This record gives sequence, C-alpha cells and structure tokens, in this order.
Amino acid sequence: MAGSALRMVWRQLSQRTGSGAPILLRQMFEPKSCTYTYLLGDRESREAVLIDPVLETAPRDAQLVKELGLRLLYAVNTHCHADHITGSGLLRSLLPGCQSVISRLSGAQADLHIEDGDSIRFGRFALETRASPGHTPGCVTFVLNDHSMAFTGDALLIRGCGRTDFQQGCAKTLYHSVHEKIFTLPGDCLIYPAHDYNGEGSLEEVRTPESRKEKMGGLLRGTRPDTWTGERGGVGEASRGHGGPGDSNSGPASGGVSP
Repeated sequence: MAGSALRMVWRQLSQRTGSGAPILLRQMFEPKSCTYTYLLGDRESREAVLIDPVLETAPRDAQLVKELGLRLLYAVNTHCHADHITGSGLLRSLLPGCQSVISRLSGAQADLHIEDGDSIRFGRFALETRASPGHTPGCVTFVLNDHSMAFTGDALLIRGCGRTDFQQGCAKTLYHSVHEKIFTLPGDCLIYPAHDYNGEGSLEEVRTPESRKEKMGGLLRGTRPDTWTGERGGVGEASRGHGGPGDSNSGPASGGVSP
C-alpha cells in the first residue's frame, strides 16, 4: 500500500517536472553536511534560481546550469547554515549576473535582502517568501507561486525539524512557523527540506497535511507551544534535532552570504 502510494507521488512529481513540464527541477546532494540544493528553471525563458547552494559543490552547480542552458538569476538561501558555508558568493563569480539572496533578519550580507511576502521571479514563475523563524531568526520557506512545491530549509526536515538550542533558536517560535506557514499549505504541495541526515526520506511522508502532522517528528501529538521542544523527536527529547554530520564540528554560525 505504502509502495503504491509512493509510486503515485513520484508519478505526480514526474508529471510536474518532467521534460514536458514548464518548470525544471533538479535536486543535488552534498554528503558531508547532508544538504539538498535545488535548481529551479523556466524551460521557456531559461531563467533559473538555485536554493541553498554549498561552497564545496558550487562548481558542480554552475556546471549543471551551463549544461542545461539556463541563466541563473539568483542563488538564494533559506537561512544562515551552521554546518556549511553557502556557495552563493562563489556562484556570483562563476556565473556573472547571478545575485545572492537571504533574509534581512539573518544578519548576513547579500546582494538582495528579502522579507516575508517578497517574491523572487524567474521567467513565468516566482518563489513566495514565507518567514519561518525558530531554527534561526532569519529562516524562510520558499513556496512556488502555484503552491505545488515548498522549500522549507531547516524549519521542517524529514521526520523532524531544525534544532533550536543555538543560533538564537526558539522552539516556541518554530512551532508557530511550522503550523502556521507550512502545515497550512495545500495537501498536494510537495515539501522539499534542506537536509536528509539518515537517508530516510519519503515523499509520501511529507505530501499530505495528515502525513506532515502525524509523521514529521511528532509535531502535533498532544503538544502545545509552551511544551513543544521542537527538534527531531517532538516533545521530551534532547535538543539534538539538527544533529547531522558537521554539527559537532560545525562551520561558523555566521557563515552566510558574501556579496
């Protein structure tokens, strides 16, 4: 049953982003920090955006952009990552015309600073910015303008969410962000997180509101904002939700965007 449901989700994803779809989507992985980087492009205008690039894999991303015949307008960051340094600064050098983007509340440098409600346009598409603080004050979720996809950064991971015990994190704030900015998305909106630390990802688990609420780290099971710890295990677990490779020896917490 679960296998057939998952195949159905993959079929829907293929229909949305396959060769005949108007939008192009590529998902890349950086194994040291277990980070997902997403490339979105308009097949008609060839304009593109890249979400959460990593410094070490920026040359790979730039090469893919060139191979696909795209023009990268923006390298955008969902937040300042503590477990790796963003690749947006290097991408600006590798792909002239590309601009770095991050939330104004992150405190990081960038060509463009965005706020809740801002849109990042590329061709016929746009990414709507939803402020989703809690893991850090400057976290945002990017939602495609047709609400078919959402890129949640560390606000919502797979079976959990980002840790809140450093980088000015706040579990109560993250609770409200997840419930009010992400769980309110349409049931057929596909969720794309910034990390997969244990290789346990399943599209079915993040596809429907019921699946999100029941499976994403126990986020709803009898919890209230004043009792919810956030993190990977929901209520009562230690604050190690974002404890993936690189956390114990993380890079600089302020390693954000260089102009």
